[in-house]
Amino acid sequence: MTPGAPHPGLPSEAADQPYVGLRAFRREDDSKFFGRARESHEVSDLWQANRLTVLYGPSGVGKTSLIQAGVLPLLDPNKTDILPIGRVSHGSAFPSAALSQHNPHVFALLSSWSPEETPTRLAGLTLREFLRRRPPRQDPYGDPVLTLAAIDQAEELFRDFAHRQSYRESFIGQLAEALDDNPNLRLLISIREDYLAAVLPYEPKLAGMARSRFSLAALDVVSAVRATEGPLEGTARSFATGAARCLVDDLRMIKVSTVLGDEVVVEVKTVEPVQLQVVCSAMWHSLPEDVRVISADHVRRFANADRSLTDFSERMIAEVARDHFDGDVAGLRGWLRRNFITELGTREIVYQGETVTAGVSNSVVRALVDRHVLREDIRAGTRWCELSHERLIQPILQSDSGAAYVDGRTEPGEYLRAAERSLRDGEFRLAAKQAEEALERSGDNTRLRAEIESFLGNVAHKREDFDKAVSHYRTAAVLFETLGATSAVGRLLAGIGRLRLAQGRPAVAVRELHSAISRVPNDMSIQTELAWALWYGGHPEAAKDVLDDVLAREGNLTEALRARGEILADLGRAQAALRDLDRARPLQWPSTRAAHALALASVRRFAEAEREITAVLAEAGDHGPVLLYAARLKALAGDRASAVELARLAKRAVAPALPAHMGPEADRLIGPA
Repeated sequence: MTPGAPHPGLPSEAADQPYVGLRAFRREDDSKFFGRARESHEVSDLWQANRLTVLYGPSGVGKTSLIQAGVLPLLDPNKTDILPIGRVSHGSAFPSAALSQHNPHVFALLSSWSPEETPTRLAGLTLREFLRRRPPRQDPYGDPVLTLAAIDQAEELFRDFAHRQSYRESFIGQLAEALDDNPNLRLLISIREDYLAAVLPYEPKLAGMARSRFSLAALDVVSAVRATEGPLEGTARSFATGAARCLVDDLRMIKVSTVLGDEVVVEVKTVEPVQLQVVCSAMWHSLPEDVRVISADHVRRFANADRSLTDFSERMIAEVARDHFDGDVAGLRGWLRRNFITELGTREIVYQGETVTAGVSNSVVRALVDRHVLREDIRAGTRWCELSHERLIQPILQSDSGAAYVDGRTEPGEYLRAAERSLRDGEFRLAAKQAEEALERSGDNTRLRAEIESFLGNVAHKREDFDKAVSHYRTAAVLFETLGATSAVGRLLAGIGRLRLAQGRPAVAVRELHSAISRVPNDMSIQTELAWALWYGGHPEAAKDVLDDVLAREGNLTEALRARGEILADLGRAQAALRDLDRARPLQWPSTRAAHALALASVRRFAEAEREITAVLAEAGDHGPVLLYAARLKALAGDRASAVELARLAKRAVAPALPAHMGPEADRLIGPA
């Protein structure tokens, strides 16, 4: 029989995998989660007692597992309202171009907290609005319960592109507003230790003095033994006395090179959770089927730490080479050997550049960090990286075994999920490659092919290749049409409409959006987008009529209020514009804030208008409508020279360009040549 296969004489539950391996523990894995009882109770208590709790620790130490399988099971559902664990980055097959203008971090978090909600409804919400719309929960005595929210892997907020920093600041501002608005809201942020310094300046804004921190470290010996033995409880297997301690001690004994080139064995005090899972999983799969009691001899034969971790490192390096290094496993191994191991066989610390490290893209470094081959650190304000553990030195120094790498992904859906993770992490090229692989394997599964085409449209949209995005969305729409999925078709057409508007083709956008509305007539976000297209096409009154109808049907739709307020300001109806824009607060987008400043100036509130437009111009860049609103404001304030200069800039703007119907106003402000 094959080792690890079910055995006729072994109860079926013992054939289940008690160790989760490399993936994080999930909520349903709590019966397998051991060795973190103290940490689980402490984090649970801190989370409920403080407005803000920051959980931090090195990569792979088990922060996600602690929250999911350790902390959540301790919380009383009668006394707490627990939101799903949140993330601040997002990747999916939903046509992203169909979404209204939104903060990507806010949208990702709301998508995590409310995965069943239609994305188009979430895109226009702030965090405070979302939380206010949730039905209030009370305990059996009628008192409000605590609302517990968690953001996992918050380092994603600080690994983002520089041009999206304003989104981060707005996101943190919204978190602070939500905490101020709800005294029963408690926020837990989990972040990698090397990014802790990035979040510390925001702690006072988020929580004042009502905050705490918890450092999660590697497992001590007693906890590691418990984490090894505990998952076997309830199975037909168990460890003999002392056998689990042998496994843990083997992990603690590490061969290192001295400055003289000798090799010595060093005993460390703690065990890395990732390495413990790797070794335990390898042992479980290798044990003969008839083993009921795992002895120290079984541990020595089937749980060899060096062999298991060598296999692990080879597999991880091969995965990264396949996805990021053109499949050149030997080349990637050589790069690691040359840069991360000294001539004496010790770990080397390597400076990490902004985009390139030791001659390769940082996407390779991030992939190796995510797979626990490398780890990052910040020293003296600069970022460095090194091998995650001394045990990886020997496997990397060994010559390539030449064993063929077997891709663990076999189903097209697995490739698509991998592509979604890559898109979430900003790896656009890799996301497209993985999605194409999914498409090749999808066969005659029409729905899956449609989802993949939609996803490829999202990747092209992120890369600002709008024609390619339209092509993929169009193909997806045809496939969904054959399935009778009318709503999906409508949202894809809405995405195409938004892309055409971004290309400066409002008339084409209007046609696409009308087609979308015919399929999903009750989606107010598409109606609102139609109004924008009409406005950009030079029909502001028609745009206002559409928005009047939307707000008559759904009176508090923030995105529609924002759109109508901006259009009313453009039309010179300042009082009505201010009413709408005040209801749409907070005003996040430069064009809306500039329109609000123009409306303030129109009612002669010049000091307020000047403060607002100065702040907007500092971040607006080459935004045509913003520059023209500023020019009109300056003209109202009597500053003709500034009005002329801003109007000229508006005429030349390209991101976005000035809508055609606003051109004559710019010409009027500039005056005769």
